[in-house]
Amino acid sequence: MKEPDNISEMKQILEAALLTAGQPLSLDDMLKLFAGRMERTTLRMLLDELKIDWAEKTLELVQVATGYRFQAKPQFSEFIVRLSPERQPKYSRAVMETLAIIAYRQPVTRGDIEQIRGVAVNPNVMRQLQERDWIDVVGQREVPGRPSLYATTKHFLDDLNLRSISELPPFEDFAQAEIPLDS
Repeated sequence: MKEPDNISEMKQILEAALLTAGQPLSLDDMLKLFAGRMERTTLRMLLDELKIDWAEKTLELVQVATGYRFQAKPQFSEFIVRLSPERQPKYSRAVMETLAIIAYRQPVTRGDIEQIRGVAVNPNVMRQLQERDWIDVVGQREVPGRPSLYATTKHFLDDLNLRSISELPPFEDFAQAEIPLDS
């Protein structure tokens, strides 16, 4: 197969790669498609064009923490979920509180979480979050016992359609809202 010789062909290759990729593609991944013959600025321009091209369609090109991906627009998600017979996992209040503390206060130790929540952290809560790849150990605090420091992962950001942790809503929004959580 010959290398693409115009912008239109490059955009088609990029679109095909993004539509068939099983996970988000980073800029570096996408540059590999063109054997180093494309500048990052050109790639970003093509991504912007693809976003515009798909604006009136059922999918949208979004940037998340690990790169770019196509996904169904939100108004179609409730219908698409019907295709998947597996039930989405329900998380307990303890899991959600622990995750929120880690997300907003990271990096934190288990002791920090226990102090904020006022109760001991069940090891299953931490295991569940690690198995989902939403949190990970990012180091140890330099105090006696060297407790592990936990932080959220890029997978967590991808699952929430965020590019960075700074895109989380302000914590104050949650303190004022009374949102019921499954226990």
